Amino acid sequence: MDSRRSLMSASAANLCLVLCIFVTVVVSNGELQRFIEPAKSDGSVSFITIGDWGRRGSFNQSIVAYQMGRIGEKIGLDFVVSTGDNFYDNGLFSEHDPNFQQSFSNIYTAPSLQKQWYSVLGNHDYRGDSEAQLSSVLREIDSRWVCLRSFVVDAELVEIFFVDTTPFVKEYYTEEDGHTYDWRAVPSRNSYVKSLLRDLEGSLKRSKATWKIVVGHHAIRSIGHHGDTKELNEELLPIMKANGVDLYMNGHDHCLQHISDEHSPIQFLTSGAGSKAWRGDINPVTNNPKSVRFYYDGQGFMSARFTHSDAEIVYYDVFGEVLHKWVTSKQTLHSSV
Repeated sequence: MDSRRSLMSASAANLCLVLCIFVTVVVSNGELQRFIEPAKSDGSVSFITIGDWGRRGSFNQSIVAYQMGRIGEKIGLDFVVSTGDNFYDNGLFSEHDPNFQQSFSNIYTAPSLQKQWYSVLGNHDYRGDSEAQLSSVLREIDSRWVCLRSFVVDAELVEIFFVDTTPFVKEYYTEEDGHTYDWRAVPSRNSYVKSLLRDLEGSLKRSKATWKIVVGHHAIRSIGHHGDTKELNEELLPIMKANGVDLYMNGHDHCLQHISDEHSPIQFLTSGAGSKAWRGDINPVTNNPKSVRFYYDGQGFMSARFTHSDAEIVYYDVFGEVLHKWVTSKQTLHSSV
């Protein structure tokens, strides 16, 4: 009997070892986690993009939220995309931080906004407990909240690839900006970025979507206060160009802007004006290369609507007035370069 028990224990231990090894391999070589958002019956997908917002309703956050609700109802909103810096000034201090409800649940109350919110982390979020925003506890508080470091939203004709861009920026590791960042999940900058880019490239190559969108917090192209992000231009942009990405959406600069890439069909769309804006340090008249289609140094947000053939991007100000509208077909976009 004892020998049989010993044999069973040994077999169980071996099975456990095999499973542990298997899980490790899957995690280390895994795909980005995917969320499914079915297209409407007419085949279209509509969403709002907002960034740099969480200030307990101040700096016109509540007014922007009201206009988002109004436009969301008008366009038949499917979900919301958040480009990061979700909670100011230093993210959340824990998964029980009241700032989550004060800046999110209590602010975005319109019926049309009771959809999934897909969010990435920004640099301000990394200054707090970055793990808190990823916690399932927040989804128990408000089921709309979906925040991971990097992931994919599959909306049939549109696939949106969310990328954790803060670990790319080398300046943050030196803390020369006077802030401390929560790097618990990023023990090595180079290995983290390399692994993320490998998973992203694999996901982009496998995508059969008509439209491919990448979302990150930091800008690749910007004439705003922070400007271009050197590391993203060197490491992320080449992968986007090689894999047919159509749009890159970001926040970080507290403004609204639309810039075209001069060497590819990619459009760079900044929506980082969810609350505090009006920095006033950029003159779009003198700092306006030909590739800049639109720049607004004020509060607002962006809507996007896609069909199999066309895309429509609209920027709105704090009053819900249209500031800039861009409509293109897939064919026109890719034949323009």
